[in-house]
Amino acid sequence: MCGICGTTNGRVDEMLRALVHRGPDSGGTYSDGTLSLGARRLSIIDLAGGDQPIENEDGTCVVVQNGEIYNYPELRRELEGAGHRLRTRCDTEALVHLYEDHGPGFAARLRGMFAAAIWDARRRRLVLARDRYGIKPLYYRHVGGELRFASELRALPRGEIDLDALEAFLAFNSIPAPLTIFRECRKLPPGHVLAWEAGEIAVRRF
Repeated sequence: MCGICGTTNGRVDEMLRALVHRGPDSGGTYSDGTLSLGARRLSIIDLAGGDQPIENEDGTCVVVQNGEIYNYPELRRELEGAGHRLRTRCDTEALVHLYEDHGPGFAARLRGMFAAAIWDARRRRLVLARDRYGIKPLYYRHVGGELRFASELRALPRGEIDLDALEAFLAFNSIPAPLTIFRECRKLPPGHVLAWEAGEIAVRRF
């Protein structure tokens, strides 16, 4: 279990403190002006070299991930064959290079359980992705053009209760995506990507 978070307007220090129990081994942050990403890590693959966030070769794309990519060995061979230079043995690094080649469609190439976020500094675009079965959680809040995301609701501002979500919980003992118990917070549905650019978001199935 790991934890990721980020905001398009501010720092992530307080958000990371809310996620420290998800990643006791290490923590890291990245900032690009007002955009910030954070990760708490439970080390599984590449214990020494896999700390996050991880950047591409020239630092124009940055990734944080909670999860495991099962087809990472095949993807690594493909990426190296295409000329990418991978600096770690961590499966997370493959994501940032796949994004370079495929844009937001990178998620369709992945086999595994994952919640990931990639910052594209050239396009000023933030992309979130969640695995097809929704094994790894990913929540977000988009208000006034600002996007915040995290692996747990406790890391996001919460606000008022969503009565539709409460009704669903009382009826079915669960809250279906994209609803959460809070009106301004949403779950990224399984098998979907979210792209934030210039204050606007677009969510689509991959």
